[in-house]
Amino acid sequence: MDSCCENKAGELSQLRASQSRVLYIALVINAVMFVVEFSAGWIASSTALLGDSLDMFGDASVYALTLFVLDRSRRARAGAAIFKGGFMLLFGVVVIADAIRKLVIQEVPAAEWMGVVGALALVANGICFALLYRHRADDLNMRSTWLCSRNDLIANSSVIIAAGLVALTNTLWPDIIVGLAIAALFLHSAWQVIREAIEEWRAGGAETAKESGEDEGDTTGDSCCSSSQSTCASESGALR
Repeated sequence: MDSCCENKAGELSQLRASQSRVLYIALVINAVMFVVEFSAGWIASSTALLGDSLDMFGDASVYALTLFVLDRSRRARAGAAIFKGGFMLLFGVVVIADAIRKLVIQEVPAAEWMGVVGALALVANGICFALLYRHRADDLNMRSTWLCSRNDLIANSSVIIAAGLVALTNTLWPDIIVGLAIAALFLHSAWQVIREAIEEWRAGGAETAKESGEDEGDTTGDSCCSSSQSTCASESGALR
């Protein structure tokens, strides 16, 4: 039984190391693309690009936060997921506000900038999506991170389509519609992440209370092994 626990601990350590490498790469990619898209969004007066740039900033923050809680408790990871869901809600509100502003001033964005930068962002997020795909079922935080990456691909593709429609129609409506669609996607994903995180938070609290009760009841040297087995069991789902 001790050998089983040791093997599980080794596998978990390798899993966390693999997750860390992927998250660091995704963090750098998203941080760089935030600067690129935010600058291009202001230059091109594009709601879709600005919304996508805020998404990049949010993803970079999410990756940093996920790295911070990677080796922490189940409840800590659930708390991080709740925070990430709140971030996604904020981005949805920001994009909606910018879309309203564009409708008021009737400013048509530069389609060329939208298309080029949107395509660059699509390539960058495609790399992140491929890296995160194999970790999507590891735990709640890695799943929510993968969901963010999936949403990015949808948003990037929408920006490129909007750029083509703006060029064809010479109106701001394609940019506005895409901006609002991105906001709706963020709001839906945010609710999904927050709902799952709250369930995880409650389960983590119950698990902590149970383990505390078991620790108090143990009076032999086997208590350490029992605790290790409990930890292995609670984390084994991440290795499937």
